[in-house]
Amino acid sequence: MESLAMGDYGAYVWSCFGLTLIVMVLSDWRARARHRRVYRDIEVRIKALGERE
Repeated sequence: MESLAMGDYGAYVWSCFGLTLIVMVLSDWRARARHRRVYRDIEVRIKALGERE
């Protein structure tokens, strides 16, 4: 338990670790959502080009 307390800096260290984890997860989630949105847009444009010809 002493190692988790990190010499009275545990609250700071673990809150920074948690915040970093949250930022990384949200960043990954947003990148994946944007990728899906762009991919869907490309599919729609390709389909529209095929219908024009």
